[in-house]
Amino acid sequence: MPAITPHADDLNSLPPLASRYVDVESLPWQPTASEGITMKVLLSEPETGLLTALFKWEPGAVLYKHEHVEIEQTYVLEGSIVDAEGEATVGNFTWRPKGNQHKAHSPNGALVLSCFLKPNKFLEGPSAGKELLPEE
Repeated sequence: MPAITPHADDLNSLPPLASRYVDVESLPWQPTASEGITMKVLLSEPETGLLTALFKWEPGAVLYKHEHVEIEQTYVLEGSIVDAEGEATVGNFTWRPKGNQHKAHSPNGALVLSCFLKPNKFLEGPSAGKELLPEE
C-alpha cells in the first residue's frame, strides 16, 4: 500500500508522483492506545510502518514504557515531554535510536511533531502489546 494521509481522500487520489499539500487543520484528532494522547496522522505508509504525526498530550498524560523499534524523531511545538533521561521543551528536538526504551509523561500538556520509521513496541501499562496508532 502506498503512503497516504488518512482522512484526506482528495490527496490519496492524486497521481503517484504528485506532491501532497496537507490541510492539517481539517484532519481529525484521533484517539491512540494511550489515554490523554491524541494524534493527527500527516503521513502513513502501512506496509513499512512509516508514520509522521502531530501528537497532543493532555496535562498529566503518560506514555508507558515502550521500545523504539527504529529511530524516532520528535520536535516540540508546545509544552514539554519528560522522561528519566531529560525534558524536551518548546522549540527543541529529540531523537532516539533503535532499541531505546523509556516511559514519558507531560506534566502540563504538549503538542509535538513525531516521525517514526516503525511503530513503538509497548512493554508496560494499558498499551502493552499495542502500537501507538490511530484506533480504527
